[in-house]
Amino acid sequence: MNRVPALTIAVLAAVAPLFALGTERFVGLAPCALCLWQRWPYWVAAALAVLAALTRGRWLLSLAGLAVLVSAGIAALHIGVEQGWWPSPLPSCQAPTATLGLSVDDMLKAMSAKPDKPCDAPSFLIPGLPVSMAQMNFVYAAVVGGLALRWSVQQGRRGV
Repeated sequence: MNRVPALTIAVLAAVAPLFALGTERFVGLAPCALCLWQRWPYWVAAALAVLAALTRGRWLLSLAGLAVLVSAGIAALHIGVEQGWWPSPLPSCQAPTATLGLSVDDMLKAMSAKPDKPCDAPSFLIPGLPVSMAQMNFVYAAVVGGLALRWSVQQGRRGV
């Protein structure tokens, strides 16, 4: 198996969560819980792709592609939450609500120091462009995952 496709997928998989972290640190975009969940499959994919390059195992490259597609699936779920098509399955995605019977002081003490961003509030990287970070991730993950699977199949056809 040619190592270049596997190493390319490893780099592309690692770039996505690093880019998201960069937008968080340097642009000030706050991630929600679903945003953070979308990053994990990329790290798994990067590790699998590196193993594929080292062992020349094309099945590992296929698994890396499937891991990236898991991120696309989470992004699709996130897009639906952003659009109001369905509620988020994660309780940490909900905006804080007041509880009856508690005093204002008790409610303030119960709040986290840094409020979580609700998952139904989309983050936009480019002002004026109505494409959320979740939508961008969906497209990116679909392309990278599809590319990994295509290259894996091509490696199998070559008999390598």
